[in-house]
Amino acid sequence: MKTYTFDDPDLGQISYVDGKRYLWLMSVLFPLVPLIGMGLMVWSGQQWVLWVPLLFLYAFIPLLDRLFPNDRCNPPEQIVPQLEADVYYRVLNYLTVPLHFIILIVGAWFVANNELGWGGFLGHSLMVGVISGFGINTGHELGHKKNPMDRLLARLVLAVPFYGHFTMEHNVGHHTEVATPEDSASARFGESIYQFVLREVPGGISRAWRLERQRLQRRGLKCWSLSNEVLQSYLVSVVLYAGLVLAFGWVTLPFLLIQMVYAWWQLTSANYIEHYGLLRQKLANGSYERCRPHHSWNANHVASNLLTFHLERHSDHHAYAARRYQSLRHFDDVPQLPSGYFGMFLLAYVPLLWRKVMDPKVLELVDADISRVNVGPVLATQVQKP
Repeated sequence: MKTYTFDDPDLGQISYVDGKRYLWLMSVLFPLVPLIGMGLMVWSGQQWVLWVPLLFLYAFIPLLDRLFPNDRCNPPEQIVPQLEADVYYRVLNYLTVPLHFIILIVGAWFVANNELGWGGFLGHSLMVGVISGFGINTGHELGHKKNPMDRLLARLVLAVPFYGHFTMEHNVGHHTEVATPEDSASARFGESIYQFVLREVPGGISRAWRLERQRLQRRGLKCWSLSNEVLQSYLVSVVLYAGLVLAFGWVTLPFLLIQMVYAWWQLTSANYIEHYGLLRQKLANGSYERCRPHHSWNANHVASNLLTFHLERHSDHHAYAARRYQSLRHFDDVPQLPSGYFGMFLLAYVPLLWRKVMDPKVLELVDADISRVNVGPVLATQVQKP
């Protein structure tokens, strides 16, 4: 195991070993999970086994998150520059990108070469959709970096779920307006995920195009050109999806559409739980305070974090967006989710249970002062009444 050292003039030599260094390979291998269902069906001849990987994700992973103690370890700040410069961690991101393409292609081939009933077809499509959705997470990690290779690979992997507008929408839009009523990607207190998605998806698309148009105008370029980074990713998506239909037939089109929609739903699910009810306060000049770690819900659950390149240490990510996944920190005084993302997704899908668990947590953070909560327009009107 690699040891990082730093000679501090006051503290002496500081040593650090990343105990998760090789466990991050789980994030690389995670996209291959649909192969389990396909392999089980080929072996058993039973289509219901195509649902087994979904059961693994939404039942077994939350169980592991509950069984293992939360990971509160942070790398020493003196070591972080070395940790971020270690190319090993970046290579893991790079290796994940082609796997997302492979799983989509193999998934389409599997549909074309097996007579699936609607039950098996749906289970298979949803499982591939989960992986395409977490392709957005891979694009998220790469798209935040300034390295041209990272940003190129982000646009490529975002083509798999047909979500090429994500980097502009997320980096420039969401990170600017996060935890405010203006942000379409921040869930409001009392808003169900089914209400949220009606704001989040169209709001994200329109904001991304507006921001990309403005970026190109500042450079004297046309929006409808190959300089448009959103269009670049979309064009790869069109070629990819059209190529699969041409190669394997029209039977793959419903599969591609279902997995795409469910991939988008995975991002909606993550966005919903990451900032639910949290609000940045307005300053005297009308602008919002700087985003800090307590403006995001954090999770230190081991299993789900190892599958998602530390996505759940979201508090540090939003406060310091340039930090790479291996350097993200735990903070003691930030909002903490009671489960990892897979468990929280299931909770969010049942609004009554979600509100029973999460609403008291939000109110506890603000000492029951609803004016310090990101609320919907109706509730906001009620709060303002004398």
